[in-house]
Amino acid sequence: MGNEAIAYGALTVGVAVVSGYPGTPSSEVIETLLEMVKSGHVKIPYVEWAVNERVAFEICLGASLAGARSLVTMKAPGLNVASDPLLSSAYSGVEAGMLVLVADDPGPHTTQTEQDSRWYGELAKLPVIEPSDPQEAYEFTIKGYELSEKLKLPVILRTTTRVNHTVSDVEVGEFNEYKYAPNFSKNPKRYLRAVMYWNRERHLEVLETLAKVEEVSENLELNKILGSGKIGIVCSGPSYLYVLETLEKNNLLQDYKLLKLGLIHPLPKKLLRKFLENVEKVIVVEEIDPYIELKLKALAHELELDVKIEGREEIFPKAGELTLDDVESWILGKKNILNSEPTYPLPRRPPPFCPGCPHIGTYMGLRLGVSKAGYKWGEIPLMGDIGCYALGLNPPFESIWTEHSMGASISMAMGLKVAGYHKPVIAVIGDSTFFHSGITSLIEALHKNVDILVVIMDNSTVAMTGHQTTPENNLSQSGKILKALKIESVLEGLGVEKLAIVNAYNYREVAEKVRKFLREPGVKVIVSRGLCAILTRRKGLTQICIVDKEKCTNCLACIKLTGCPALKPTENRVEIIEDNCNGCTLCMQVCPYDAIIVEKIKER
Repeated sequence: MGNEAIAYGALTVGVAVVSGYPGTPSSEVIETLLEMVKSGHVKIPYVEWAVNERVAFEICLGASLAGARSLVTMKAPGLNVASDPLLSSAYSGVEAGMLVLVADDPGPHTTQTEQDSRWYGELAKLPVIEPSDPQEAYEFTIKGYELSEKLKLPVILRTTTRVNHTVSDVEVGEFNEYKYAPNFSKNPKRYLRAVMYWNRERHLEVLETLAKVEEVSENLELNKILGSGKIGIVCSGPSYLYVLETLEKNNLLQDYKLLKLGLIHPLPKKLLRKFLENVEKVIVVEEIDPYIELKLKALAHELELDVKIEGREEIFPKAGELTLDDVESWILGKKNILNSEPTYPLPRRPPPFCPGCPHIGTYMGLRLGVSKAGYKWGEIPLMGDIGCYALGLNPPFESIWTEHSMGASISMAMGLKVAGYHKPVIAVIGDSTFFHSGITSLIEALHKNVDILVVIMDNSTVAMTGHQTTPENNLSQSGKILKALKIESVLEGLGVEKLAIVNAYNYREVAEKVRKFLREPGVKVIVSRGLCAILTRRKGLTQICIVDKEKCTNCLACIKLTGCPALKPTENRVEIIEDNCNGCTLCMQVCPYDAIIVEKIKER
């Protein structure tokens, strides 16, 4: 996998400090390193998940300044979180190489925004390189460290889902242990931002360094030219493979001149000028925005070259992921794809909660509690956040009204109330998201004493991205013993006075606290706790639920109220798919005919 190749590239250069925050499609980089460390195959002084991307970035920046090669990983929205230290890092620079892996998600497949992170390179004044396949992911990781140390700047390694999750054979070199003696010297002009005169000087130095990138990167062979035609194609990332495959398969390589860019920022102007002067027309194939296209148009205008340049502005759709079929259709002239709608051969099926998910019980409790407080379900705002619990937007709950960014549920709920919204407002947030960004939002709500109810859905893991550890865990994924931070201890330390800890699998208990708190002023917090169903299954089930065939009337209350995928309607009664059941008993709690019973695993 491309992510594994990036991990192997980091091991080849002897990476010493690795940090990040889980986020598909980037998570497997650190997961791979953690597996190799735990198995004893490699030694890395520090590889751990951080509480959020900003903290992870700053850990790696500090390590680099001390002389340790570092790697920080995140998905595209994570770079937004890390953008504050990212933009300052060009001014401080680095000592040992620092690579910033950001995984964009054209489509998007698993991300709340279809973000193009290449713009950050320009904004932060940092080099951006982009591989096209797993082999290049490995090689560009190594070259990224070389470029970083020559320029004394962090380097952004921008990937997309089709690179991160594509699987292919990769030729890998030996893993090395980078030898360094930790050291850090005082240098106020470089490291302090308090003196504006120094900042202006540092800005000029950074610009001078960026001007050298094209010259420094020439020996790294990040760019390549193929073909000999008069029609030019400029591409990067996986788009290059789509173009190359189409041209080779149809014996058209001699009809086109193909420029594959691996250095994305700053673009290699000398190479591009030579390329533009030898073609009559240029098509740019790239993900996601017309980034290279706009740069080329500006360069052609600057050079007074009469060459037509087209891309995502004129030929390809402005949104969505490019496919091999898109590229082949354009090259072979099969169809106009500019305004074509995506086709789906199968009906869309929204992702459900897992059978026995604790969030099911929490939403059941929320719905009942809201009703007991005198409101209809859907009448009062339920502000959502990023995580598994966002799946509550689907039937039967149709719960959350918003899903914006990490930690935003609490802040946006507060915004409604301070704007004068007259009904109660509820914010739901996961345990990992609370530690990531929600904690600062809650501090603001507490300080201003805003009338909101916050429900923290605590399943003890970062579930949606692969079950990474949170600050509540006392054992890291690398095997280190940690200090576990209980959410309730943090909440009490913040000054939360109206606090309740409830069992997510007892929806009536959840409902009673919701009813009570909705009628009280100020900030109220409910921690609805239940271990992630997948982790429960991994630990070993002790019971499952089964249907009493004689008592079941096929009223479907269990299905309508829980939406559990383990429940299956049949012609005469409900069935429980035993292989899927986690024995959470939520269906049993709502059955009006006592037709669902618990069966212990050891008794079967």
